[in-house]
Amino acid sequence: MAKLVYSAIASLDGYVEDAEGSFDWAAPDAEVHAFVNELERPIGTYLYGRRMYETMAYWETAADPSPVSQEYANIWKAADKVVYSRSLDAVTTTRTRLERDFTAESVQQLKDSSTTDLSIGGAELGGQALQAGLVDEIHLLLNPVIVGGGKPALPNNLRANLTLLNEHPFPSGVVHLHYTVRP
Repeated sequence: MAKLVYSAIASLDGYVEDAEGSFDWAAPDAEVHAFVNELERPIGTYLYGRRMYETMAYWETAADPSPVSQEYANIWKAADKVVYSRSLDAVTTTRTRLERDFTAESVQQLKDSSTTDLSIGGAELGGQALQAGLVDEIHLLLNPVIVGGGKPALPNNLRANLTLLNEHPFPSGVVHLHYTVRP
């Protein structure tokens, strides 16, 4: 059975967006981006809500000339994508399908039938998966910034027991924390 991995780039106080909806403070430097590429390489399917999908669709035609960005674009394009949205009319990227409803049963079926790990992106959809007990691992990349509010990386009113598997500090002040979710 494949693992479902929730990854988020967050502020030190736990937000993926600030109160104005900005996340420009979260742009990774080349070293962090290369690390993220290695985390994403084994992912065979990305699960997204509409807003995260619209953000990530950039990678379909990314024109960033840096080698680390081009590498990420290739990793992203090689994976399947499932977008959960009731408002999106159609998807615009290859290897992507649209699902109207996110259900624990359908995600569990994906995990059971997949030969590669799956990643769930976006705080809201990731939060639903965490609350449903579907997430097996969490990767948090904490940035050395406090934004004081916004969209939390982890849902409120969630209790989960975690085991720290790895930590990695970067010279930029970003810290990667890797946890497994205990049943």
